Amino acid sequence: MKLKNYLLAGTALVALSFMAACSEDDTVSNGNDTETPEGNGNESNDDVIVWPADTVVTLTNHYTVPEGKSLIIKEGAQIIVSTDGVGANHAPVEFTVNGNLYCEGTAEKPILFSVPQDERTEANALAGLWGGIVATSTCAEMLIDHTIIEYTGGQVISGSPAANANIYTAGDDAYPQITTDNINGHYVITNSILRNGWSDGIYLMGGNAIIANNIFAANGYDGAEAVNVKAGCVVDVAGNVMFSPNTNGLKLSSSGQSEDRNMAKIQAYNNTIINAGWRRDGEKGGCVYAEKNALVNVFNNLMVNCKFRAMTPNYDQPNNPDEGYCSQSVIDYNYYASGTQKSDIVFEDESGVAYSWEGYAYKHKNYYEGVVDAHSIITKSEAECAVNDPKFVNFPINDVALTDYIYQDAWDFHVQADSPVLTGAYDGNDEAMAPYFGTEGLKVNGQTYTSPAVEARYGAYGTK
Repeated sequence: MKLKNYLLAGTALVALSFMAACSEDDTVSNGNDTETPEGNGNESNDDVIVWPADTVVTLTNHYTVPEGKSLIIKEGAQIIVSTDGVGANHAPVEFTVNGNLYCEGTAEKPILFSVPQDERTEANALAGLWGGIVATSTCAEMLIDHTIIEYTGGQVISGSPAANANIYTAGDDAYPQITTDNINGHYVITNSILRNGWSDGIYLMGGNAIIANNIFAANGYDGAEAVNVKAGCVVDVAGNVMFSPNTNGLKLSSSGQSEDRNMAKIQAYNNTIINAGWRRDGEKGGCVYAEKNALVNVFNNLMVNCKFRAMTPNYDQPNNPDEGYCSQSVIDYNYYASGTQKSDIVFEDESGVAYSWEGYAYKHKNYYEGVVDAHSIITKSEAECAVNDPKFVNFPINDVALTDYIYQDAWDFHVQADSPVLTGAYDGNDEAMAPYFGTEGLKVNGQTYTSPAVEARYGAYGTK
C-alpha cells in the first residue's frame, strides 16, 4: 500500500541517604570531589557517578548532574524526592541534567523517581509535588529505560533552576516529567512509566529521540499532553500506551522554529491513546494535535474513547512556521474506537460533545475532512461502537469513565485474535513513513538503540 502525502494540517546541594546496596559509610556528593560507592561491581572515576542497584537516594535539595559528567543509575534504585521544596519559597525540587544521565532499570527491577510512600495517594496524583527531570542544552545523552517517574509537575517559581536557566518561566509554567533542550542531544525513553503529573509527560524542545514502549497515565491537570514536541526535534514515537492525557496524547508542533532550531519531524505510529481530551479546562485537541509547520506522519494509531479526532489547525495556511502545517505530512490509517458511556463534563456552550463517537462525528473546524484520516476507521454513531470494538484482552471499553485517569495494572491492551484492529492498517513500505531511527538508530552511552519497526496493525499491541 502506498500512502499519498496528504496536506495537513553552580552545582546545587543535595542530601542523599543510601541503603540496601551500600554500607552506612558509603557517600555520594555532587561536586568537584565527587565520590562513588566502591564495591558491588561499580566502576567510578572523576567523570562518572554511579548510584548502585537497589540504592535509596533521598533528595531534599535540587540535584544537578554537572556538565561533562555522567550519572548512571542502576536497576532497582529509588530516588525519593522531598515535597517540602527548597529555600524560603519552597521551590519544587528539580533534577537537572547538565551532563549525561543513564537510567538502567530492568523489567524485574525498575528504577523509581517518586515521593515518600505515604504521599503516593490518588488525591496527590495531579498535585505536582516535585519538579521532574530537566535535561538542559548541555545534556548530550539521556537513557530512561525501565524507569517509573511520578508525582511531578511542581510550579516553576522565582529561584527554580529551570527559571534561572531560562528554560521555563517563573509563574507561568509547571514542570513536565521529562524536559529536553539540546537540539543535538540523543534521548532514548523506553519501557518506562510516566504517570501522575500536573504537566506534560515528555516535553521535547530539542534533540533526536526514541520514545517507545512506554505507559503514560494521568498526564496534565488542566492542560498538557503525554508527549509534546517542539522545533529542533527529530522523534520516533511508537508502541506507547497513553491513558487519559488531559488534552492530547500527541501534541506535535514546530513552535520555536528558527535558523538554529530546525523543523520538528515526528513519526508517530502504533500507539494506543485512551480517554484523551475529556479533562481539559475548555476544549482544545482530544488525541493528536499537529501544528506550526511540523512534519508529522501519524498512522496505525488506535484512539479509544478520545474526545475528538486528530486536529490540524490553520490547515489553510500550509508551510507557515507561525500558523500552518507542513504539506508533506500524513495523518491517516488510524482507528477511532468508542464506548457508549457519557462524559460527566460537557461544554454545552462549545461543542456540546458528551460521547466519544459524537466527538468523532462532530463537524470540527480543525478536522481536515477528506484528507486527514481519509482512510481511517472512525466510529461515528452509537450503533458502530460494538462493530468497531477493538476487543482488548482486558479493558472495559464501555465502563471506564471518560474522565478517569488512574491507570489499573490489571488492564491489558493486547487484543483478541478476532480483533478488527489487526487488519487494514498501513503496511509500512513507503520510505517516507519509515522510522527515523529504525536502521542506524541512536547511540547512547556506547550502545545503539533502534526504533520499533512499523507493525501492520492499529495500536501498541497485537495479540499475546
